[in-house]
Amino acid sequence: MGTDPITAQEFSPRQNAVLEQALRLLVEGGEKALTTSGLARAANCSKESLYKWFGDRDGLLAAMITFQQSKVRTFEKAGDRVSAAQLTDHLEVFAHDLLDVLAGDVSLALNRLAIGQASRDGSKLGNLLLERGRRQIDKRARGLIEAGRRSGYLRFDDLEDAYRSFYGLIVSDLHVRMLLGEAQQAKDFSARARKAVSAFLALYGTEKVHSEIGAKVA
Repeated sequence: MGTDPITAQEFSPRQNAVLEQALRLLVEGGEKALTTSGLARAANCSKESLYKWFGDRDGLLAAMITFQQSKVRTFEKAGDRVSAAQLTDHLEVFAHDLLDVLAGDVSLALNRLAIGQASRDGSKLGNLLLERGRRQIDKRARGLIEAGRRSGYLRFDDLEDAYRSFYGLIVSDLHVRMLLGEAQQAKDFSARARKAVSAFLALYGTEKVHSEIGAKVA
């Protein structure tokens, strides 16, 4: 049996290279370009290897989405504590990575394809994007925010509300506008990420985090 793409957390370097080719085919040629034969040629591998690694087409799409969402980095050590500087840095890295991924051609292609298939009976791409993409990213980000509360730097009653606020501060309506075709003049999201983190800490940060960050800046 090959690795189950629905539960896999990591892929081999060879599998990563194949998934990169699959994402490139999807972006450049749309759904019709993403065939087993076409991917085997582009990735210089056999169709048998593709079936062994990813299973059927849905398995390949799930693996592509898992690979794509793994590009959004965050703090993932359950039960650990963070310093004020670490919390700020991790929040900014998460925000920047999230913007980079959402604004990338791959994410836009996958989401547009899922939207186009939403009315079709049996279409699974939308659910795959939610289960293998968005919810995995959400889970890791909630872990980071919970680490901030555990360390005394964040204060909130509802973790989900706090995370939704953070997500909204980062993304706002940017992804919707890009899905509708609005071009972004620049994709360096550093300033936007810092602004989102600053606003989030203004809403949920404790005096402890502000004093420690202020002392670091001073």
